[in-house]
Amino acid sequence: MRTVILAGGQGTRLKPYTLTLPKPLVPLGGEMPVLEVIIRQLRRQDVVHATIAVSHLAHLIQAFFQDGCRWGMRIDYSVETEPLGTIGPLLLLEDLPENFLVMNGDVLCDLDFQDFFRWHCAAGNDVSVSVHRRRQLVDFGVIHYDAGGRVTAFVEKPVYDYDVSMGVYALNRRALQQVPRGRPYGFDELMLDGLRAGLQLGAKPFHGFWLDMGRPDDYEAANDRFAELKTRLGIA
Repeated sequence: MRTVILAGGQGTRLKPYTLTLPKPLVPLGGEMPVLEVIIRQLRRQDVVHATIAVSHLAHLIQAFFQDGCRWGMRIDYSVETEPLGTIGPLLLLEDLPENFLVMNGDVLCDLDFQDFFRWHCAAGNDVSVSVHRRRQLVDFGVIHYDAGGRVTAFVEKPVYDYDVSMGVYALNRRALQQVPRGRPYGFDELMLDGLRAGLQLGAKPFHGFWLDMGRPDDYEAANDRFAELKTRLGIA
């Protein structure tokens, strides 16, 4: 299961923690950066080759992980000279197999990556997305009304359930044929263009632990609970 880890973003939502470090190197529990957690998880699931796509402060990530021998795996790098979004960097890799895993470099979860990858391959999808159920409480009364301004419904502090992308994907090389070269191209564009082009897109629900490290509050929660989370993440 060849894996590409996206670690080129500037981490603007996680400031001030990312003023001097790239987000994937922000430490957890004073022990290890979030990207090392991912590397350890992948190795425990028998991944032997990972490519880290880097841009912002790339030299720090390369200096920390080097060739990956410390974790018993091969790590190489795709270096962006200009921002290419989340999917654009994949075009820089000429040795991708027919199917491969792609994931963000700041995701904490206890997903069985191999099981997800096998599901993707068996389904014959062009793009597969691991999705997680989120619940959103609206703290206001929500009013529904028609074009004439007549109130048709009122809901006090409704709760909405919806499925979100976890930042873990599996792709077939076919999906990259429509990706333009030389400009930023994100996962959102891949999904929208894929729907228009009739690509086979699949979603696999995941009900375990998942945390996106995009906001300071989420990082601080993970940092405070890291001693407890290590067992759940399979790296204790």
